[in-house]
Amino acid sequence: MCHARVGNGRSRTRVHSGGFVSVPAALSTRSGKYLLRRATADDLGPIVELLAADQLGATRESAAELEPYRRAFEAIDADPAHLLLVAATPGGQVVATMQLTFIPGLARRGALRAQIEAVRVHEQHRSHGLGREIFEWAIAESSGRGCTLVQLTTDKKRSDAHRFYDRLGFEASHEGYKLRL
Repeated sequence: MCHARVGNGRSRTRVHSGGFVSVPAALSTRSGKYLLRRATADDLGPIVELLAADQLGATRESAAELEPYRRAFEAIDADPAHLLLVAATPGGQVVATMQLTFIPGLARRGALRAQIEAVRVHEQHRSHGLGREIFEWAIAESSGRGCTLVQLTTDKKRSDAHRFYDRLGFEASHEGYKLRL
């Protein structure tokens, strides 16, 4: 498990006086402009395609049957502790996704933490700064909501992702375990 301390000085996104960063948010990268917004049910197909478009997702995701994803989306969308986000081109093409979850806990003196999951950027939009912009937005949003820590897990096989998270200031400080049910 990786952790990044919120407010590490790396984020260029500003937190509004109300504490939350507004969505939708305009993102600008070396390759163009994007709109970061909450996902809608209409985005499920493109989101699942992004999830399935890598070596690990190809074996566990399927855009052929969207019903399980619809049920999950409805639960995520109904819970204010969850944000399912997409980044879209000016033409509306969904090219990235991320789930951000806010978790209250007793540890760390009752700290609220943010969990980042299911981050995917379309291969044609990688290495131009879009992933960094999305993460900077998520870190600022987490800080605005009072989180003291942002955490994520990443598969041990994703060495490119590990280098990316290191550059963002995350530390590989914990070992994560999963039990399939």
